[in-house]
Amino acid sequence: MESLDLKQMSAMVDIIAEEKGLPKETVLNVIEQAIAAAWRKDNGDREMNVRAVLNTKSGNADVYVAREVIEDGLAYNPSTEIPQSEAGKNAQIGDIVEEKYKVTTFGRVAAMTAKQVVIQRLREAENDAVLAAFDGKIGTVVTGTVSRVESKLVRIDLGRASGIMPRSEQIDGEYYTVGSRIKVYVKKIERNDRGAQLILSRGNAEFIEYLFRQEVPELDNGTVEIKGIAREAGRRTKIAVMSTVPGIDPVGTFVGGRGIRVQAVMNEIGDKEKIDIINWSDNASEYIREALSPAEIIKVDIEGKKAKVFVSEDQQSIAIGKQGQNVRLASKLTGYEIDIELMKTAAKKKKKNVEDALLSAIEEETSEE
Repeated sequence: MESLDLKQMSAMVDIIAEEKGLPKETVLNVIEQAIAAAWRKDNGDREMNVRAVLNTKSGNADVYVAREVIEDGLAYNPSTEIPQSEAGKNAQIGDIVEEKYKVTTFGRVAAMTAKQVVIQRLREAENDAVLAAFDGKIGTVVTGTVSRVESKLVRIDLGRASGIMPRSEQIDGEYYTVGSRIKVYVKKIERNDRGAQLILSRGNAEFIEYLFRQEVPELDNGTVEIKGIAREAGRRTKIAVMSTVPGIDPVGTFVGGRGIRVQAVMNEIGDKEKIDIINWSDNASEYIREALSPAEIIKVDIEGKKAKVFVSEDQQSIAIGKQGQNVRLASKLTGYEIDIELMKTAAKKKKKNVEDALLSAIEEETSEE
């Protein structure tokens, strides 16, 4: 590639735009960026602020080099700055002035640079356009195909677009194989210096809510509501529900006849993850009791956003759960910091009452003798 054929590139703008499904202005902007990069390669340096303008009708191009006007006599960087005396009679200190250069031809290295810029920028523009189409799908569940499994993430093909599912968004203990079809929650589009990336999830609480919405039509008509979800993906989920209609059992509505509704959700996330469906209450004490299910609670003392929960000895391990999971999820669900304590005073009082009764009986027998 000895040179950059501007006339040919001008003629290709419409063709590339149609082929890539991009606006003509986007493609033109990409080509102008490539021309600027090629000119900078041949005539300047990286620090230069260069823009190019391509006339698609004539095939001619001009580049403009922008410099800031500084005071005469100061040391300056010729790539980005220009003394006031050289900038023109109307230039003021701090102004940005541009010098125009006619583009004629480029050397081999510059032409290769331009080609690389076009390929990279078009790929980025195409990716951005595809991701923009997913803006309306954020918060929904879509079906994709696992295209690659890496140590820290899984890449998923969604047709025109692809996304990643980081380890933090995966279901613990779930294995993914290339070529398998899976449902994923479209969480967000993450943009950084390297471009835009579609972030997908199967491990968030919203994924569970979406799955239940597919199984519980009463959610759409407002008969029942989801008031909160706390989840440790692959292990356990607690979901608080309520009914807006008297006489409707919200828990039974979510479970479904013979458990068919909750089972449909578990079929998607795996049967290793247990789902506790509980009644929501605007009474904090009752809500905390429900959230700690299946443990039986004796008493709840609330102070601010902290709650002391008293249980009998045989219920302590149930309330806390394996590795603290039950109380941890209950805290997350209710928004209260929960401490589990043994109801020792009740046990002692009962023991003392028994001892007193025995002592009284002995004293009565002694007196009779």
